[in-house]
Formats: sequence, C-alpha cells, structure tokens
Amino acid sequence: MRFEFLLLLPLLLAGCRTTPPVLDTAKPFHDALATRAGTLGVGKGSETERAAVQRVKDFFATMTEASVRQQTRQVYAPEAYLNDTLKSLTGAATIEAYFLTTVQQAESVTVKFEDVAESGGNYYFRWVMDTRLKKLRAGETIRTIGITLIRFDAQGRVVLHQDFWDSTAGVYEHVPVLGTAIRGIKAKF
Repeated sequence: MRFEFLLLLPLLLAGCRTTPPVLDTAKPFHDALATRAGTLGVGKGSETERAAVQRVKDFFATMTEASVRQQTRQVYAPEAYLNDTLKSLTGAATIEAYFLTTVQQAESVTVKFEDVAESGGNYYFRWVMDTRLKKLRAGETIRTIGITLIRFDAQGRVVLHQDFWDSTAGVYEHVPVLGTAIRGIKAKF
C-alpha cells in the first residue's frame, strides 16, 4: 500500500499546483463575436450579399480622406466592432475617425483582395496591402498580407471586422529603434 501511495504522490501534488493566469489578448474579439452571434447576416447568394462584399472591396481598394468620409458609415453598422491588430474599436463613428487618422498619416493605402470565402455567415477576405507612410520609410511601399474576418448585418453592413496580419512587418519594424529591436528578436527565433 505504501509503495502505491508513493507512485500516486506526484500525481496528487501536480493536481494541487495552481495554473498560471492566462493573458487573453483574444478576449475583446471573442466578446465581440459573442455579442454579434445573433446578428442576422445577409442571405447567401443574395444581391445584398454580393453588394456587401463589393462595398468592402471598393472601400479598401484605395482609401483617401474623401472616401473614408463618404463611405465608412455605409460600410460599417453603427455598433460595428473592428480590430486591425493595432487597435480595437467600436462604432462606425470611431472607426471613421481612426481610418481618417490612418490615411492622413499615409501617402497612400491600397488593398487588393485575392480571395473571399464564406463559412457559416463569416466572410474571409484574403488581401495584399500596399502602404506608403509619410513618416516611416518615406517614399517606400510597405507590402503586407493578411486575412480579414467579417460579419454583416441584414442590410449588408459590417458588424464585426477582425484582421489577421503581421503588424510588426507592416508598421512596427519601420519605427526607428523599435524596428531594430523587433528585427533582432525575430532573428533569434
């Protein structure tokens, strides 16, 4: 009996150990996903679906101050959630202000969509983005790739926008000093 207890002791002690806390950086996305789970999307194969997908493509194709002011509230629902890995935002007005700041800091922002897929009311846009920033790598185009998950409401407006892309390659690696540190860290792994 004593020998069996000694064999079980490591298992018992392991069960007493506390699990370290989890830094859940995905929580805002999962919360947004859950709160928009009941949102009626566009009908698959409908004209509303086709128009909604095209509106997103047109909006990001070439972003300017004028296009952001004219189109953001047509593309995004009033309660929309957006996370582009740099920031999490809620509300079409907040999203519009963010996009305005972005285009004001850039010489140009263009997105070419290479593919769109749908699964269970979620739309996945695969893209290539070319950005020319005024203060970072002035005059150079920074090209990045990514995928955006989008959910639409019944009117074809975006209610959820989650980007999946390497923001270090797209922005942070080009910031003096910080970029050198990030490139150094990446080189070690």
